[in-house]
Amino acid sequence: MSLGLSPRSVASVPQHELLEALRTTGLYLRTPPFVVHVRSAIPIVAEGLSRLYARHVCWTEPGHFADFHVTVRRQWRPGRALCVFELDGLRPFTPLAYGEAYAFFEWGLNWCITSHCHHWITLHAAVLERDGQAVVMPAPPGSGKSTLCAALMMAGWRLMSDEMALLDPSSGLLTASPRPISLKNTSISVMRSRAPDAVFGPMAHDTLKGTVCHMQVSPESTAQADVPARPAWVVFPRYVADAPLTVTSHPKAQALLNLHRNSFNHHVHGRQGFEALADVVAQCDVFDLRYSQLDDAVAWFDRLEG
Repeated sequence: MSLGLSPRSVASVPQHELLEALRTTGLYLRTPPFVVHVRSAIPIVAEGLSRLYARHVCWTEPGHFADFHVTVRRQWRPGRALCVFELDGLRPFTPLAYGEAYAFFEWGLNWCITSHCHHWITLHAAVLERDGQAVVMPAPPGSGKSTLCAALMMAGWRLMSDEMALLDPSSGLLTASPRPISLKNTSISVMRSRAPDAVFGPMAHDTLKGTVCHMQVSPESTAQADVPARPAWVVFPRYVADAPLTVTSHPKAQALLNLHRNSFNHHVHGRQGFEALADVVAQCDVFDLRYSQLDDAVAWFDRLEG
């Protein structure tokens, strides 16, 4: 139930109130299309939320509806502190280093969505939109997907997600879920140099992925978070050091298999899900993109025509 209190942006909440809410009754944070109730007394979690979700709507008073109730709490082990992620009191993951607490929140929330939100077909893919048309970019870790996603966002594309595509199997539209972009290792310095005015969150060092830092979503992406889009292109990107830009057509039958492999919950949707993915491939132009220079890749995306 909701108490009917007016929502505020995270940036407008006094820091002491934000910290107290996180430490006690929890912060209700709207991350469209979801509301997350988060509790944590770990300072780096509060730091990340206040920086990266500054424009997002929140409530500090108890009693609101939330899709997920999560906690990131400290756990002591002999000689060091760890952090644990909880969903409704359950701990689905092995504890991580204390300094990874904010990144753990983001990773844990990704898991919450992909494991429990079956209204959509969820794909491991970045999604960006321009003029009502969306590009879907499925890619494995290490392909440069998130770096390219951040560069396109800074070039004027609307970020719908850098981690997951939410496809409505009934309408064929993509639902936006714009949350901070996860950058790793050298990509962090690349984007800091490319976007000096952008907001970055806490650094997590020595994770299984190396050094991780999140980048705030553009104001336009946040403001249009409730606007769906129709897929127009499927692009399989791959960063190759020192390679020239090359673009080739991707066979549509292979593209359908790849989308199916990249789906977290295709087994839930059965035939309807398979047909929805087939419709995406049928209506989209599909490409393989190899690049080494972000400027070249962004220029190619800007020339796309639906």
